[in-house]
Amino acid sequence: MKRVSVLGATGSVGCSTLDLVGRDPDAYRVVALTGGANVALLAEQARRHRAEIAVTAHEAALPELRDRLAGTGIATAAGAEALCDAARRPADWIMSAIVGAAGLPPGLAALEQGTTLALANKESLVAAGPLLMDTARRHGATILPVDSEHSAIFQALVGEDLGAVERIVITASGGAFRDWPLDRLAAATPQEAANHPNWDMGQRITIDSASLFNKALELIETKEFFGVAPRQVEALVHPESLVHALVGFRDGALMAHVGPHDMRHAIGYALNWPERRALPVERLDLAAIGQLTFRTPDEDRYPALRLARRVMEQGGLSGAVFNAAKEAALDAFIAGRIGFLDMARVVETVLDAMARDIDAHRPEKAVIALDTVRQADHLARERAGAAMAALP
Repeated sequence: MKRVSVLGATGSVGCSTLDLVGRDPDAYRVVALTGGANVALLAEQARRHRAEIAVTAHEAALPELRDRLAGTGIATAAGAEALCDAARRPADWIMSAIVGAAGLPPGLAALEQGTTLALANKESLVAAGPLLMDTARRHGATILPVDSEHSAIFQALVGEDLGAVERIVITASGGAFRDWPLDRLAAATPQEAANHPNWDMGQRITIDSASLFNKALELIETKEFFGVAPRQVEALVHPESLVHALVGFRDGALMAHVGPHDMRHAIGYALNWPERRALPVERLDLAAIGQLTFRTPDEDRYPALRLARRVMEQGGLSGAVFNAAKEAALDAFIAGRIGFLDMARVVETVLDAMARDIDAHRPEKAVIALDTVRQADHLARERAGAAMAALP
């Protein structure tokens, strides 16, 4: 029986993970489930899957969680350190699906026990890729990518020599505004940005899809996870969202991973790795689909991609700066304090300011440790606040 924990159980990836686990309850023992403000769902998940412990990130929500799990024998806890403690509980497989930079410390804690970490938290690799990968190596842990694009790359590389790879192409749907005139983007609202043309996701990731900040993060993630040069990583807009990634080799061949819009494929691949087992996902009818289209992303529409290339070239702590500034700008856009196009302006302003004022972000001087990542994150959020205050 495989012992599993799900960090970020109440989000879309966490719910999809538990859907797969729940289909074969005799094969899995659920150790820890963690969540945020949705304590009702977290408690229901813990009861249904008979978890050992349920942890909420919000200390104020602990009394409600305790009440909902009273009499079950399921332990409860709350707060940032409790999330890390949950990740340290012995498990064979741990899903890291906490959104944002908050997912880094629990992910590191999980790796330190030498387990398999299924990584859906892209911000961990963006902010601290060298630290995450080095921690896995030192503790004999395995990291399996769960972002659909990176799972696709991982699968395309099975049995291949990474040295034979010329390029890696990840695809983007283009988000809610892919066909909007450019002059409309300045007035785009959070509600409009959160209306994805292909699927239903959480608000934050859907808005990141509209700005392509999610793809910018994934470009950086590709470079960090697979150890390729920035020039080898590129993005294409693919409205059908069925080809998740392509790997190009030096003999001219392109290996494409094609699959339905269902995160359970990438999650199931990681859950069952190194085997392939049957999954409850759609089987594509290519004749019915008819055609697949691709186009080069317009960086006037998607300046986040240009900023991602800058971060990949700079290295060091610039990923932590980029991610923190992006999260702060996204919060402000959702709250209606800045416009849609202002998000990229804020991130670029922060990158400029940090490049001038902090030597530590440069790769030759950077020390990529949890405390330096946190320092860069904190300062970048402060600079983002100042940059937003200075917007016209």
